[in-house]
Amino acid sequence: MRQSRFLYVLLCVAASILFGFSSPDKTKKATWIWQAELIDAKRQDILGFAKQNGINTVYLRIERQKPFDYYRPFLQEAHAAGIEVHALGGHPAWALASHRGRMLDLLDWVSRYNSEADAKERIDGVHLDIEPYLLPEWNTDQAEVLKQWTANMKAFVEQARNDPALEVSTDLAVWFDNIPVPGVSDTTLSEWMIDTFDHVTLMAYRDSVDGPNGIEALVSDELGIADRLGKQVLVAVNVKEMPSQRHTSFYEEGPEVMERQLDLVEKRLSKHPSFAGTAVHDYRYWQSLNQTETPPIQPLPHDKPLLGTYVWHADVAITQADEIVSFAKQEGINLLYVRLDLEQPFEAYRELAGKAAAAGIEVHAMGGHPVWALEANRERMLRLVRYVKAYNRSAAPEEQFRGIHLDIEPYVLPLWREDPEGVLKQWMSNIEAFVSESKEGGGSLVTSSDLAVWLDRFHVPGDPDTSFSKWMIEQHDHITLMAFRDRAEGAGGIAAIVQDELRFANELGKEMIIAVEMKESHEGDYVSFHEEGKAEMRRQLDMLPGLLEEHSSYKGNAVHAYEYWQRAKE
Repeated sequence: MRQSRFLYVLLCVAASILFGFSSPDKTKKATWIWQAELIDAKRQDILGFAKQNGINTVYLRIERQKPFDYYRPFLQEAHAAGIEVHALGGHPAWALASHRGRMLDLLDWVSRYNSEADAKERIDGVHLDIEPYLLPEWNTDQAEVLKQWTANMKAFVEQARNDPALEVSTDLAVWFDNIPVPGVSDTTLSEWMIDTFDHVTLMAYRDSVDGPNGIEALVSDELGIADRLGKQVLVAVNVKEMPSQRHTSFYEEGPEVMERQLDLVEKRLSKHPSFAGTAVHDYRYWQSLNQTETPPIQPLPHDKPLLGTYVWHADVAITQADEIVSFAKQEGINLLYVRLDLEQPFEAYRELAGKAAAAGIEVHAMGGHPVWALEANRERMLRLVRYVKAYNRSAAPEEQFRGIHLDIEPYVLPLWREDPEGVLKQWMSNIEAFVSESKEGGGSLVTSSDLAVWLDRFHVPGDPDTSFSKWMIEQHDHITLMAFRDRAEGAGGIAAIVQDELRFANELGKEMIIAVEMKESHEGDYVSFHEEGKAEMRRQLDMLPGLLEEHSSYKGNAVHAYEYWQRAKE
């Protein structure tokens, strides 16, 4: 084995001396398009962006359920613009032998498509994105995963060679140069992958070329290997927001800094014959990075009053989209306040937002904490706003958040008992910043907050003639009034305790949603519908339109919260 490899390397070196091999005359500049639907609705935007940014290679995710004719116009126009299109596919599980068939199905689809396509419509290559280190099995039996993965890659490339014109490539983590290939002596996984594919795209996700942890340092070993093997390497950077790993993305630095660093990558690495260009992950994030304005948000039409609920656990929103939407349709819910975990990637929320919109349900991002009322924590609140705006810039219209909802209850803080007026001042200042940040750039995000009904007892600091509740109502597009009672009628009932706030909203031309509680309460049986259950809650809420018909500001109800409502007795 060692002798044959030595002879192979010797031949490569000799060939390079006799004939030379060098970087391509024109280096690649690539990006990933993970959403196949964009090439129809946003085809001209993509091609214009590619021309503007020098993109000449697109890794396009293939949705195989779409007909061949769906892809032909984009392929034709891309080729006319000098852009190669490589079919993109991948999943961590594609590393396992049990999923080899799914992986090879992509090749079958490309083969059938190309056999029917004109030359100007053909797919130029196939690109894999398989990251098996995300699998649980990676932590329990890495050697076995590697064995299956390399076997799958070998089978994939061998089948791809049936079409000699098809370029075969894969994404590759830069740290694979420390992992040996099981059963292959003196060979790292990086070397094996580079040798197997026509080109690899190294995920060198850093925001600087220089330094011991910079792009150049991370890719030097792989480029040396590819030089020796006569293969090609693209060096990829990232523009997706990475809140907990900011050094791995150009999200904060912006497009101008990224382009300067990419120019430096070209200058520094072109000395390597194997250096074939750069790539930016991915089109949507890159395109949104160049936007300075928040895209307009189209409101969903409603033919009946609003009925909302709160999804407080971000992991539930991420993993249980179907269950949430099914429950919403069953109960007639058309508004969801969904708490976000800002450490999660944007993709985490797209499924719920998209499926909810398809069912006519608005989704508003939610966040909050009592300390968000304090100026010292303003940045935490504004970070939510910036996350949502960046998400919306990267999202399809049907996946956008329609608004941002705050739940800030500072009266639970010890400071409230000591200095309520001081807390109110800070809270007001933070709310003004929240609304300003949400509306900046011409955005149409709906701003809203929860408000306790008894806060109308407090006046605006320095203005004894203005109720704090009225001030809050005026700042927002709508207020969700926490009228936590278990009956609609009578003294102390829901309709009675919301009158002042509704009159304020009528006067100001604002909207009000009346919220009730389903969570078990220890403040008294009258606070929640936990004891009464779903049917009685519905009966009481059905009374409110009649009891509140004089108030044009009343737009519907909300139930706190999804998890309690879902589990409540009938």
